Amino acid sequence: MASARHGTDRTKGADPIADGKAGAITELMLEVARCFFRIRALGQKTGLITSWGGGAFGFMRSLALLGPLTVPQIAQMRPTSRQRMQRLADELAAEGLVEFIDNPKHRRSKLVQLTRTGAARHSELNAQLLAIASTMGVALDEADIRKTTEIVRQLSDDVKVRSERLS
Repeated sequence: MASARHGTDRTKGADPIADGKAGAITELMLEVARCFFRIRALGQKTGLITSWGGGAFGFMRSLALLGPLTVPQIAQMRPTSRQRMQRLADELAAEGLVEFIDNPKHRRSKLVQLTRTGAARHSELNAQLLAIASTMGVALDEADIRKTTEIVRQLSDDVKVRSERLS
C-alpha cells in the first residue's frame, strides 16, 4: 500500500527507509519554500526587501560583513544573475546607500561599498530584523533552531552543487 504522505510504494519493492527519507526531504524543501515566500512578503512590507523583490538588506549585509565587493562577486554568493545584482546596486546607489569606487585589482569592475548612510540603514534594518526574530519561534529552543539552520544550510549546499553540475 502506498503512503500518500511520503510517497512510499511498498507494492513495487521500494525501500521504505529511503523513500521515507526522500519524502521527508521533499516535505522539508516545500516547507522551506513556503517559509521563504512568507519571509519575502514580510520583508517587502517592512522594507527589508525592495518592492521588486531585490534583497537590499542581504546586499548591504554582504558589504557590511565583507567590505567592498564587485557586483559579480556579490552575484556569485547568491543564486542570481550579475544583471540582477547590478540593478540592485544601481538602485541602492541612487538612494545614496552604496557607492562605486575604483578597484585596484581591476580597472573596469568597480567595487561597491556602503556609504555612511547605507551603513546606518543596514544597522536600522538589522535591528528591525532582530526585533521581528525575537518575537518568533517562542516555543522553540535555541539549540533546535541552530540545528535546523545547519540542516537547511547543508541541503542548500547540496542543491547548489547539483545546480552547478547542470550549468
